[in-house]
This record gives sequence, C-alpha cells and structure tokens, in this order.
Amino acid sequence: MSFTIAAERPDSPEAIELIGELESYLEPLYPAQSRHGYSAEKLVREQVAFFLVRHDAMAAGCGGIQFVGTEYGEVKRMYVRPEFRRLGLGMLMLNHLEAYARGHALKLLRLETGIHQMEAIALYERFGFVRIAPFASYWDDPLSRFYEKRIA
Repeated sequence: MSFTIAAERPDSPEAIELIGELESYLEPLYPAQSRHGYSAEKLVREQVAFFLVRHDAMAAGCGGIQFVGTEYGEVKRMYVRPEFRRLGLGMLMLNHLEAYARGHALKLLRLETGIHQMEAIALYERFGFVRIAPFASYWDDPLSRFYEKRIA
C-alpha cells in the first residue's frame, strides 16, 4: 500500500469528517471536560499545521501540530481510521510532524491523550515520548496522560 501525507486545511470536508469520527470515538470514553481536542474552527483559528495521510484518494488519518512560541510544538488531533490501523500510519504521521517541527527549529514535542487509548499510548511511547506532568492550560485530570519528546 502506498500512502502520502500532505498539508490540508482542518476545515476541509475530509478533515472535518475525520475529526468528527475521532470525536465519536472519544465521546463514550470521556466526559466533555476531559476531551481537550480542538474543533476544526479552533484548529484554523489557532493556526495549527494540519495534515492528512491518504491511501490513493481516501483520507486514512490526520494529525496536526500547534507551535507554542519557539518553546515546543503540541501534537493535535492524531487519528487513523480503523480500517487503516496497524499499517504504520500513526508512526508515519508522527515522523512527519517531528520533521515539520524540526524544520521550524523546535526542539520539543508535547501531547495530551486519554488513558483509555492504549494503542495511542503504546505508539507514543514507542516513538520516544515520555510521561510528564500537565503542561500549559491542562490540569491534573485522572483521565489524561501527558507526554513530551526532545527532538534536537
């Protein structure tokens, strides 16, 4: 299978569809106050660099990175459709986001994820992320885990 990653507006129809699927997946797992993901509108407003991974013409997943000054980039809205999981697309997207951040002189990536997303947690830890305390405006939510990775 051949996959490509390209920048895409988070408010494009396919990106909105992927973000909606992700929200539908998260909604039964976490109460609203423990779901920290941005809407498509907020991704645009916050100038999150957003990317889709595709197989042929089919959008298979997405991910973004929000620059927090020159201090770090926060990974946002990582999602791979179920039928494309276990093909390495999460790792492909993380590699792309890391290269993008490095290309903008960032030396640190951070993220928040939920405790019930064991596959995502395993992916992040395999990729070299280590657990940290809550950062930025996050609080010590027992349903969240926080990670960072130095990318110098």
